[in-house]
Amino acid sequence: MEKTQLNSLKNNPHSKMSIAGFLIALGIVYGDIGTSPLYVMHSLMVGNGGLAKMSTNFILGSVSLIFWTLTLVTTIKYVLIALRADNNGEGGIFALYTLVRKRAKWLIIPAMIGGATFLADGMMTPAVTVTAAIEGLKGIKINNAVLISTQNQVIIVTLIILSTLFFIQRFGTQMIGRAFGPIMLVWFSFLGLVGILNISSDWTIIRALNPYYAIELLRSPVNIRGIFILGSIFLATTGAEALYSDMGHVGRPNIYTSWPFVKVCLLLSYLGQAAWIISVRDNHTLQQMGSAMNPFYQSIPADFRLFGIFLSAMAAIIASQALISGSYTLVSEATKLRMFPRLKTYYPTNFKGQLYIPTVNSIIWVVCLFIVFYFKTSENMSNAYGLEITITMLMTTILLHQWLLMKRVNRLFTTVIISFFFVIESIFFVTNSSKFIHGAYITMFIAALLIAVMFIWRYGERLKDDNTYRSHFASLLAFKHQLNDLRKDPSYPLYTTNLVYLTKVHDGYRIKKNILYSILDKRPKRAQVYWFVTVNVTDEPYTAAYSVETFDTDYMISVQLYLGFRVDQKVNVYLRQVVNDMMSNGEIKAQPQKYTTIPDRDVGDFSFVIIKEVLSPDTKISNVKKSIIHLRLLLQKFISPANWFGLSYSDVIEERVPLVLGKVSLNRLRLVRKDRSALKDIKIDEEIDDDDDDE
Repeated sequence: MEKTQLNSLKNNPHSKMSIAGFLIALGIVYGDIGTSPLYVMHSLMVGNGGLAKMSTNFILGSVSLIFWTLTLVTTIKYVLIALRADNNGEGGIFALYTLVRKRAKWLIIPAMIGGATFLADGMMTPAVTVTAAIEGLKGIKINNAVLISTQNQVIIVTLIILSTLFFIQRFGTQMIGRAFGPIMLVWFSFLGLVGILNISSDWTIIRALNPYYAIELLRSPVNIRGIFILGSIFLATTGAEALYSDMGHVGRPNIYTSWPFVKVCLLLSYLGQAAWIISVRDNHTLQQMGSAMNPFYQSIPADFRLFGIFLSAMAAIIASQALISGSYTLVSEATKLRMFPRLKTYYPTNFKGQLYIPTVNSIIWVVCLFIVFYFKTSENMSNAYGLEITITMLMTTILLHQWLLMKRVNRLFTTVIISFFFVIESIFFVTNSSKFIHGAYITMFIAALLIAVMFIWRYGERLKDDNTYRSHFASLLAFKHQLNDLRKDPSYPLYTTNLVYLTKVHDGYRIKKNILYSILDKRPKRAQVYWFVTVNVTDEPYTAAYSVETFDTDYMISVQLYLGFRVDQKVNVYLRQVVNDMMSNGEIKAQPQKYTTIPDRDVGDFSFVIIKEVLSPDTKISNVKKSIIHLRLLLQKFISPANWFGLSYSDVIEERVPLVLGKVSLNRLRLVRKDRSALKDIKIDEEIDDDDDDE
């Protein structure tokens, strides 16, 4: 008998363009790319020898490179192409992999690498952006007093700001977007207005939009870094991948609406800084400031400079949000793809794309604080920043190629456009590789660690469930009579009234064999009713439904729970409701309790069994595969399924069952029985008699 109830799914609240969505997009998506003007021109100036070496051709070529990088990489690749590759509204490299994974098994490799490097980059972004902004306050008088005068004070303020930012994540990105959106609107407007003010002194700077100047700079002797100047140029587009990953938080239409405004404001800021540099490059006072002179802050009119510094500090805080929220999305998608352990996830709002993962939040927070302590200045951080995200972009390009082919876009056009992006990003990767020795090795180590976790979790599960090693599924129907006989067998004590296993039932009747091993072999567990419960999380926030399959019995029941992503997974509470419903319908018998505090109680006790596999010594596989499975099982020890399913106060039994992989040898050592007299000549280690010693 089957019973089913389902609620309809609600539409994505961000599926349509709106002013509110526009502001939320500004507050969540563009923080990283929106704060690039703080340090891009400064990095170019310092890298080329200082203000005195900033020739007109160098400045024009630099701005031209920035403009065409934003146009080609951010606008064309991500906004016009990648945003179309969404998985039910979600973006990011794992969402893209989900769409194309059936095309080839090897595609999981770029997905893992890209996801890991994006997460590693997300740990660097908050540190570098906030530190750069707070450094702008160093030496500035506020009410005739200098509040921040040393780098140590910059570090302390940065740590406080970062800690506050990570603390408020638990309240949800919608709240953050609403609070930060208006600030970012003011920030981008401020960038544009200051840019126009500086451009007004030299409108000829607009000729920098001509790609000729970009190409000429790469081969010009005025560029002392040669092609490696692209390492600084790339900083202007580092937020492009976050833009794609955050699509699920704000919706594609709102990104389409907001990006033109953002790009124009960014371009005006870069052009304005360029025009200002040309006008002051012979100023000896500014030249003597050396690397402490930041074109962004100095180009702001003196009357508005303090306001600009405070505004940039706020924008830098918001910049961290893009990578943090994108990291939540990426980890959530990796979990669904079984690349990552399942972590406790909260949904502060009614929109599934807006989530909060405490473990991820804590790890990124700790790493950010370490990076601030280790590098100390934003200049040191920027020297190590950007390598990981170039790798992520390359991996995204590989997957986009497969997606375009899957969509049957003209093969020649697809090959040309993807090859174009791949070449550009490969050049960026080569030019950023020099950052490895300047500190990028830290985040690359983190990325390698994340890749190792993904590989162990994914491949370890495949090894465990590989049909070539064992037949790990069994039919409930095949054991129907045994379960009936066991529940009626008085020679076994009653283990519990309702014995519950949380497991996925395949094809309506197949379950993992180790569950039946637990019931019948490990220790026969006599119960009145055997329950096999599957929890399904729906895309609608408040779904509360279930279906049941009784297999024409009143003692063996498969329950499918359908719970919205905002519904607490209190399996014990829901299961009691299911039992009451089925008793009312006469599908199962009442379970009256002799000893109870509840009058006329008809529902019996419940015991929940959680299976934990232990690799058996009889396993016959290679040492490498055995080590991977050992590591996979070790990772599982840090996860508590009882907490996921709201069973903290229920009767939960964690049972260890052997995991036997490979063919068990038929020539195993067997004991041979002999008379004791025949064994008297065998030498054995002498045992110490404690009593004799005492005497």
